[in-house]
Amino acid sequence: MERQTIWHPCTQMKDLEQYGLIRAHSGKGIYIYDEQGKSYIDAVSSWWVNLFGHANPRIARAIAEQASQLEHVIFAGVTHEPARRLADRLVDLMPEDISRVFFADNGSAAVECAMKMSYGYRRNTGQAERNRFVYLTNGYHGETLGALSLCGEDLYTELYGPIMPRNIRAQGPDCFRCPYGRTRDDCACECFEHMERILEEQASEITAVMVEPLAQFAGGFKFYPPLYLKKLRECTARHGVHLILDEIATGFGRTGTMFAMEQAGITPDLVCVSKGVTSGTLPLSAVLTTDEIYGAFYADYTEMKAFLHSHSYTGNPLACAAAVETLNIFRDDDVINVNRAKAAHLRKAVEARFAGHPNVGEIRSLGFICAVELVSDPATKEPFDWKARTGYQIYRKAVERGALLRNLGDVVYFLPPYVITEEQIDELADIAIASVTDVLGE
Repeated sequence: MERQTIWHPCTQMKDLEQYGLIRAHSGKGIYIYDEQGKSYIDAVSSWWVNLFGHANPRIARAIAEQASQLEHVIFAGVTHEPARRLADRLVDLMPEDISRVFFADNGSAAVECAMKMSYGYRRNTGQAERNRFVYLTNGYHGETLGALSLCGEDLYTELYGPIMPRNIRAQGPDCFRCPYGRTRDDCACECFEHMERILEEQASEITAVMVEPLAQFAGGFKFYPPLYLKKLRECTARHGVHLILDEIATGFGRTGTMFAMEQAGITPDLVCVSKGVTSGTLPLSAVLTTDEIYGAFYADYTEMKAFLHSHSYTGNPLACAAAVETLNIFRDDDVINVNRAKAAHLRKAVEARFAGHPNVGEIRSLGFICAVELVSDPATKEPFDWKARTGYQIYRKAVERGALLRNLGDVVYFLPPYVITEEQIDELADIAIASVTDVLGE
């Protein structure tokens, strides 16, 4: 029997007694190849990070060139050209008031940085009593303890509640099972009343609200209207509460605009980015913020106001070079505009195959994301018994057929690299519906 030393994330290791691992050997474009040469469509962009395909020659060349010059250097008191270029490019993509960039390693680290920046601002400006954060049900911001304390999914948090900071959960939008009987297209975001009430009653103890703009990924690919963000920005500003947007998964074109916040026309106080920033080649994240927040830490050393937060690989030159080349591809290939036709084809391909299936509760799409929520009864929207692992069975069937779907519960979603062709989209949709039929019938 093969020795098993690796403990894999988000995996019940006992499942491996029945199902083997995909032994990835190489990748090219939208495909991953195992050791036997079998191909798998990377339908989830390798956990939502890969934008321009595996082994992208432009990004690989940028990394190789940088590696031959400077692979890493301490970033405290030292800088380098890739980081400077990347910071300027990121700021240029932001609303006017966002002017400062702090680099970190991954999405969770960016969230932790943003939390500390927000509270550090309070402490440095004499508001230390404002030390709590508000987050949404179904929200997800990472799995380090601070980030996890802003997670609205009990699946991830229940075990660790006793060791997490105590923050404030607000009932968020649920457009599929809307308690107000409205739809995304006709509502006035009546559900915002829950957040509004919390801010009105507890603003004096709140430093910030953190949300994923427009799309809650790990919470089941729930999408909500831009109006909610507009109301949230107005309300947080009125109460002097910071608004932190987690654009880690929504950023870099995934929702149809470079950043989801653009669709609401708002300017937050802090923005977290990661995942697609390097097109999935190397870990990198950043927190972008305003001069006002930056200024609260700018003082004589003896005032003890500096932002003392560090990671060994902060501002890694290889990752920064990959990110700069990723942004070059966006510019050179007019990616946001080109993606519109592909995203429309993805939506139509999924709808053509899934609409009318007796277990499809809702098909929803936003930008280059399409999700199918499967339920036991569409009339009542009753979900399947989670213990039946319906979605997991579908995932296993899709792997057999050559697609890595990696569904979220009973939500089958499509989030492929942007380099996918329309023909490959059709192939992926065919595999997905065949896998659903294998498990649930026609």
